[in-house]
Amino acid sequence: MSKHDTILDAADIDRIMTRITHEILEIHKGTDNLTLIGIHTRGVYLAKRIQSRINEIEGVVIPTGDIDITLYRDDWTRISHNPVVQATDISFSVDSKHIILVDDVLFTGRTIRAAMDAVIDFGRPDRIELAVLVDRGHRELPIQANYVGKHIETRRSETVNVLLSEYDGSDQVAIEES
Repeated sequence: MSKHDTILDAADIDRIMTRITHEILEIHKGTDNLTLIGIHTRGVYLAKRIQSRINEIEGVVIPTGDIDITLYRDDWTRISHNPVVQATDISFSVDSKHIILVDDVLFTGRTIRAAMDAVIDFGRPDRIELAVLVDRGHRELPIQANYVGKHIETRRSETVNVLLSEYDGSDQVAIEES
């Protein structure tokens, strides 16, 4: 593998987001009690894309929020002595909801564990599921996604970089050797 390999382009990501949306609607048989919570940063934009597609298909705008898990991480002191904490915006009750956490990359599972802890601090959902654009393996915790855009085999020494137009100016997923 070269130093930088593009594995998904904008059209690929668009198709994947459409497929994930249809899978969610099929499994949930509609939108009752369904909510989305995007994990900062790129998971927020992916959640909004799913919300938009659900609105196009079902004619319903489902509640969508975003969450910062920085202070819930078990390794936040290793990442930075001055972590940048972004705003969490969950303006709906999570009690008795079916929540789908949305993130760009699933790797060790630690981000998802932190996100679940954060959500539970807001209340008691009936169910928490996970949708990710890329699952790269190498789990350290027993966590798996319910909805996966693409499984990619990687080495631990590689980095999966997700670019989204809302944040980065273009849509692309690339693998880079660290």
